[in-house]
Amino acid sequence: MMKGVYIMSRKLIAFIVLTMLILSLGLIGCGQQQASQPAAAKVLKVGAEATFPPFEFQDEKSQDYVGFDVDLMKALGKQMGVEVQIVNTAFDGLIPALESGQIDVIASAMTITEERAQKVNFSKPYYKSGLSIVVKADNNTIKSFKDLEGKRIAVQIGTTGAEQAKKIKDAKIREFNSASEAFLELKAGGADAVVNDLPVNEYFLAKNASKDAKLIGEVLNAEEYGVAVAKKNTELARKINKALDEIKQNGEYAKIYEKWFGKKPQ
Repeated sequence: MMKGVYIMSRKLIAFIVLTMLILSLGLIGCGQQQASQPAAAKVLKVGAEATFPPFEFQDEKSQDYVGFDVDLMKALGKQMGVEVQIVNTAFDGLIPALESGQIDVIASAMTITEERAQKVNFSKPYYKSGLSIVVKADNNTIKSFKDLEGKRIAVQIGTTGAEQAKKIKDAKIREFNSASEAFLELKAGGADAVVNDLPVNEYFLAKNASKDAKLIGEVLNAEEYGVAVAKKNTELARKINKALDEIKQNGEYAKIYEKWFGKKPQ
């Protein structure tokens, strides 16, 4: 009887070992199969204030985010092998969102300034702009920034246009969440002028084919836009700069520029 039990035990042990071997081989096979599948593309979360045409805004029909910055980031993402996701964020909330890790980069026509550079790392400049003034078509008293003293000025909160307007003597500043709201304030008579980036003012006038407003004065302060990343993320900044150089060399940057501004980059 003991011999029979011993034989049965050996058979049981052999069966268990064989079963474990088969299972382990199956797991290895599954692991190899999973490893052979392509990894999901990394998503790059791009913060942008999407009411700032022609740089970033929402298409009225498709509701997709479009604009120069959107196309630029998609081109950079392609070079870097990542998928770009636009995260619509109020302009004054972009840097806090970057610092808290809610977004990976900022691409929102953000001017490179010393104050901002203390909080973020900027890429190489990708666009050169400047500030300009829009007034009603029948306004012949405001012809320059000097003439804005004591006037009501509509601006977009957190922008360099807002910062510049606040330096004007006795000016009454009215801040809005978007550029379009600032233009509406001008149209309604609640402001004497709008101060914003030149391409934004030009786009507003061109798209609205407005006979009620005009661009006046010389462009103030040559400004350069940059893509912003978190201070600690120096590797991402390096990759963005590399990709930016590559799309300028292969002609993709020029295509995007001409699409949105109707002329070749300077």
